[in-house]
Amino acid sequence: MKAKNPWHRPWIICIAVLFALGVIAMVVVGVVQNKPLHQKYKYGIVLDAGSSHTSVYIYQWPAEKENNTGKVQQIHDCNVKGKGISSYSDDPKKAGDSLKDCMDEAKRKIPTHRHHETPLYLGATAGMRLLEMKNEAASEKVLISVEDFLRTYPFSYQGARIITGQEEGAFGWITVNYLKENLRKASDTLGALDLGGASTQITFVSGQMLESPGNSIDFRLYGHDYHLYTHSFLCYGKDQVLKLSLANQMQTTLEMTENIIVEDPCFHPGYNVRKDFQSVFNSPCVKGLSVPEKEFNHVGLGNGTACHAAVREVFNASRCTYSTCSFNGVFQPPVEGQFGAFSAFFFVMDFLNLTTLTLDEAKEELGNYCATPWDTIKQNHRNVKEKYLSEYCFSGTYILTLLEDGYNFTSSNWQDINFIKKIGNSDAGWTLGYMLNLTNMIPAEAPDTPPLPYSGYVTLMVFFAFMILVLGLLACKVFRRPTGSTQKEII
Repeated sequence: MKAKNPWHRPWIICIAVLFALGVIAMVVVGVVQNKPLHQKYKYGIVLDAGSSHTSVYIYQWPAEKENNTGKVQQIHDCNVKGKGISSYSDDPKKAGDSLKDCMDEAKRKIPTHRHHETPLYLGATAGMRLLEMKNEAASEKVLISVEDFLRTYPFSYQGARIITGQEEGAFGWITVNYLKENLRKASDTLGALDLGGASTQITFVSGQMLESPGNSIDFRLYGHDYHLYTHSFLCYGKDQVLKLSLANQMQTTLEMTENIIVEDPCFHPGYNVRKDFQSVFNSPCVKGLSVPEKEFNHVGLGNGTACHAAVREVFNASRCTYSTCSFNGVFQPPVEGQFGAFSAFFFVMDFLNLTTLTLDEAKEELGNYCATPWDTIKQNHRNVKEKYLSEYCFSGTYILTLLEDGYNFTSSNWQDINFIKKIGNSDAGWTLGYMLNLTNMIPAEAPDTPPLPYSGYVTLMVFFAFMILVLGLLACKVFRRPTGSTQKEII
């Protein structure tokens, strides 16, 4: 007579079933507990009140990961119709009213239940810095108009102010390196080159001792220290430099009484437009000249070589009290590393199809473009406003001259300049860095992270559950093996 198999007993079967259910439950709990919840987002709004126009940017980030691992992304932008807010100095109320369409868009884009907690910032740049220099009372009235208007919206208004050139450069550097994820990884950073209508900024990490404290700024981000060189050149944005260049060329015409002609190598042959002197001399950047109530004929010559020489006249390279300078006696260490060139750097070079060329190739192509007759240029670009279209030759020449003769890039490191508009879905510029700084969303110290990512945790849980199950089955097999005593018959 054979002994009964102990695994046929009901209580043994129950234990085995419970064991299997326990393993399954452990896996399910591990997966469900760590399953990402339905994503909730927070939002922020920054208005970039530039010299030529205002842009509104909306940013979004995971609500549960604020100050930690959630990456801030741009989800919407809107260009305000009309000129920059500084142009409304004679009628300040219109400065606030001009923002209505874009702010209404922001109100629709952001969920209603998030309105009250969405921070709203406005930063005014070089256009307002110039207005403040020219008429401080007028600049205050413009800011008050903007502030009163923005307070009518249900967002968490955080203020409108004129940011410094150093802030503009530094926040631009934070933006491009945050979006490139260089800060969290502590990898090599990207220098920032920014060009607007009224100013230009250069910011980068230099390995050299900075001889000018005014050009130095330090950050501690994600547990790493960054020592930056930064400088902002007010009056050296592309629009103001055009006024400076024209003013230099017009010096000999100021005493003339009629038929004043300014022959400009930086405008296309065949270009001939009647302009008034106020359009050139109405800026604080053009100093020391009495402005006659006259008009002049602005005539294009389309000579790239002569244009380059004319643009170089706006730079003073003869004075430098430091070991190395950029221009106008401003200290600058030699450029090093990769750079991101954005804003007008990108828009102009992209229009001219020069973004991927070498320095020598860009000069040659630009020279050919400048020599193209004005009528041909208009025919080829019917959808571009003639005012902007007419200035691309000058702006392109200025950019090449600024980078080579101003910031001291050469043919050997020209390819280190990357002309960029966006990184991912976010615009390169100072606004994101500004918001990140004011909301403290980049911690000084590296945030704590779990030992394992979610996917790694689940993988290990499944692996260990599988091993337990296999070991259990092996144990069952061993336990079921008949022994010598069980095989004996009872007589």
